[in-house]
Amino acid sequence: MTPKKIALLTDSCADLSPELIAENHIYVVPLRIRCADGEYADGVDIRNDGIYARLHAGEIPQTSLPAGEDFEKVLRQIAAAGYDGVIAVMLSSGLSGTYNLVRLIAEECSGVLPVRVYDSLSGSLGMGMTLLQLAEDIRGCMGWEELTERRVPQLLRGAHAFFSVDTLEYLQKGGRIGKVTATAGTLLQIKPLLTFAEDGQLQSVAKVRGRNQVKDKLVELAVKACGDHRRYNLAVANGGDPEGMAAVRQKLTEALPNCDHIWEGEIDGTLSVYIGDGVLGAAVQVLD
Repeated sequence: MTPKKIALLTDSCADLSPELIAENHIYVVPLRIRCADGEYADGVDIRNDGIYARLHAGEIPQTSLPAGEDFEKVLRQIAAAGYDGVIAVMLSSGLSGTYNLVRLIAEECSGVLPVRVYDSLSGSLGMGMTLLQLAEDIRGCMGWEELTERRVPQLLRGAHAFFSVDTLEYLQKGGRIGKVTATAGTLLQIKPLLTFAEDGQLQSVAKVRGRNQVKDKLVELAVKACGDHRRYNLAVANGGDPEGMAAVRQKLTEALPNCDHIWEGEIDGTLSVYIGDGVLGAAVQVLD
């Protein structure tokens, strides 16, 4: 039977504010972060500022998958709320095993609740803007088959997210360096800009000197990714630099003024373990 009432499920790396989660009825399962003083649920009892304090003190927290029972609990909540189908958009398999975990749980639940699980091959803005657009599509009565067969793949394929980081130290220590090869020079204020490769790993796309150039380069990369498309969504994010994000937002909307939506996000605790603070992000998602 084709699902009629469709729920959206994701993990804490989608970087959606509590307000956007509530407004769009999105279910979120937190990744786990192990610190010297215990284990925390990302976005529940620890956030990015707690991670920054630990990094600055010399501690390197460890991230881990959500507990399987956490997903099972949420799926029971979804079924109890009357939903008969679930679309799950998860953190890139190039960074985490979360997608594979949820895929296995979905297979076990298939007889009770259909769950279509997607590897975002992205994180943060790329995930968040996809979920928010899907929420709008569901409100617009887009059906299960159209959503799962065409719309989700289109949105994930059309999402292009770019981030600046102040240092590659934590990516190296955390083993998530992936395809990143740029060298961050602290004394020279060299800032690497990252995106997600086709396999979902992080890769370098540029490096600039100084934070002002970072903002301009983020916008330049988003404009290039948008190309000649006329319908698109935009998003910006920050990790400990809300003023910088506001400046990126202004520059981005001046360069791409005809967006359907622009959303803001704050980098989650899990990704903060690997990229530290002082992070700025910009993203475009083409819709046509």
